[in-house]
Amino acid sequence: MTLYDAVVLAGGAAKRLGGADKPGLTVGGLTLLDRVLGACRGAGTTVVVGGRRETVRPVVWAREEPPGGGPLAALGAGVRGVSAGAVLVLSADLPFLGEATVPALIGALETGPHEGVLLTDPGGRDQPLVAAYRTDALRRGLALLAAEHGSLAGLPLRLLTAGLDLARIAADPLASFDCDTWQAVASARAHIREHGYVLDEWITAVKAELGIELDVDTGVLLDLARDAAHGVARPAAPLTTFLVGYAAAKAEMDGPEAVATAARKAAALANRWADEAGEAKGTDAG
Repeated sequence: MTLYDAVVLAGGAAKRLGGADKPGLTVGGLTLLDRVLGACRGAGTTVVVGGRRETVRPVVWAREEPPGGGPLAALGAGVRGVSAGAVLVLSADLPFLGEATVPALIGALETGPHEGVLLTDPGGRDQPLVAAYRTDALRRGLALLAAEHGSLAGLPLRLLTAGLDLARIAADPLASFDCDTWQAVASARAHIREHGYVLDEWITAVKAELGIELDVDTGVLLDLARDAAHGVARPAAPLTTFLVGYAAAKAEMDGPEAVATAARKAAALANRWADEAGEAKGTDAG
């Protein structure tokens, strides 16, 4: 995938949220901003336009002029800090953006002739703040609007997109879900606790909290925990998985491989304990 930078718009008045700090609201224990930053962690440079705050990874900060000048003014401030030929543009309130959407946008931009690629939502509506643009084309479009109107402040995004040659892609319906109302925030918080989502969401949140980016096969660890609980004793499950993680951290090999190797060894040990217990029961019965 081509090198890209990212601009994340994290300002705005959040009027429909009563003026709340929208990027700082949490979904699954992570702020909305940190969730978006996790999805675009492959960016060379990430510029966040908005008030400074602690974030899950380092970013470059920028502010629009004037403050509260709207998305085009924020975008104009953000693109001044990027240097790659492609720029990913995202709003900071996308809890389910997901890592698959970013390469889909960048890949479509890289392989096509267009100046930008927008995500469309399930209703077919354009999402210009879930998009990838050629940096030169974006800067040119913003400069033309600033020259025509005297400023980018208060201008609608559609003026920019109307002047660019854009392609559109449909992605995961949740990718464009935004939290611009309290009801949407509540729905997002409920969704991640549904069966089939909660475990992955929890692991993502823990990794962010601990500052690690290790991708491991959680199925292997769950199988290990089951074997330790059944073959040894229930409290052995969490203790064993902790020791596997500790052993993997000390191993001189790739992280996921180290975890898998340590998990296999511990699982084999748990199974030997289970076998001995079974033999002991057979002896007692005889």
